[in-house]
Amino acid sequence: MDSITITYLSILAIVVMVYLGFHVAVTLCVVSLISVTYIRGDFSIAQSLLVTTAVESISNYVLGVIPLFVLMGMLVTEADIAKDSYDVANRLFRKIKGGLGIATIFANTVFAAVTGVSIASAAVFTRVSLPEMLKYGYTPRFAVGVVAGSSVLGMLIPPSVLLIIYALLAEISVGTMFIAGIVPGLLLSFCYCVLVLVMAYMLPNTVYVDGKDHQMVRDSESSEPISFIWLILKILPAVFLIGMVIGGIYGGIFTPTEAGAAGTAITLVIGLARRKITMQGVWAMVKETGGITATILILVFAATLYTRMLGLSGLPTELGEWVAGNHLSLVGIMITYLIIVLILGCIIDSISIILITVPLFLPLLKPLGVDLIWFGIITVITVEIGLLTPPFGISVFVVKSSLQDKSITLKDIFIGAAPFAVVMGVVVLLVMIFPRLATILVK
Repeated sequence: MDSITITYLSILAIVVMVYLGFHVAVTLCVVSLISVTYIRGDFSIAQSLLVTTAVESISNYVLGVIPLFVLMGMLVTEADIAKDSYDVANRLFRKIKGGLGIATIFANTVFAAVTGVSIASAAVFTRVSLPEMLKYGYTPRFAVGVVAGSSVLGMLIPPSVLLIIYALLAEISVGTMFIAGIVPGLLLSFCYCVLVLVMAYMLPNTVYVDGKDHQMVRDSESSEPISFIWLILKILPAVFLIGMVIGGIYGGIFTPTEAGAAGTAITLVIGLARRKITMQGVWAMVKETGGITATILILVFAATLYTRMLGLSGLPTELGEWVAGNHLSLVGIMITYLIIVLILGCIIDSISIILITVPLFLPLLKPLGVDLIWFGIITVITVEIGLLTPPFGISVFVVKSSLQDKSITLKDIFIGAAPFAVVMGVVVLLVMIFPRLATILVK
């Protein structure tokens, strides 16, 4: 068999193995080694490639940002900064129909800007906001849908682990991708709020158990005006962290790695000062961060090996020539790409999708002069749709596992999250039609 045929078979093998339940990193490594052995006819070449890739792929200084932001996210959760953001949003929006839903989205937006992990958002707000919504007559499907849907903001609004991974693959500055994610992230948050308002005013039976908002109950229980001191004490830590991390990167004061270190240190001080975090708790979080980071780095290594195998096979060149020969437009390539990403989103996790698909399509897009920042934002939003779609839908499963009310089924969560997945699709189209949404802050 020629190298191109071997590579096509390797892609099929990856899909089959992942679907059968093999770990993505193991799948990529095994398939890459076997493919290189057949392409070059020598297993020692595959071994040398494995060793070289293992050293080079994870020695990048930029990768240090991953454990720092993961740890910062855990510290933010333990320090109750996410809960405080929700409390403020709840008081601000309580007189609006669907106000608790908007409060959840607002708080998730703030939480996303200091963590970058969607799974953490899903777990935190299942415990923080879901009981409140159920208490005041929101339907279970709407309540869990808002929590699951808004949790995806953590992977778009910087700092974001997915943006870091994409930046490394596309050889773009991590800081540039962070800044590029701000406007699309805020746009998605705004569109979510519009969705909640439309549902609350036009389809109240989908939002409230009896079709009515129990506004008077909330007002009678919390009728006192918001104290300025209370507001400052609640929201200042989050605002300070966001300003320091994002502002520091945007202003050129910090590199992303330095911003992650500074943010982690300050969050730790806040948590200790509030007596929400103990040193024993910090050690437990450090160990958990190590496990999460190791998992991500293994995936990065495996994806790098897979990318180098593709380069040896000549498949990217072959696909480029096929696209040119068939005069396939950029729109055609993008539609094909998005369909593949959406399908993969049903069976594997977000990081794995990016690590598998981006190396395959980047060589096709670079000769066409495609803005890789724009492409990255579209990729991340589309990949995140997979967090809400069956059967994989990891955010849905996190919400389910965090529920205290076991009568709410996975089906309820998927149905509740469906409108938010549709809104994400709309935002993808908007960014495709108006590329400046992704590049306005960086160009």
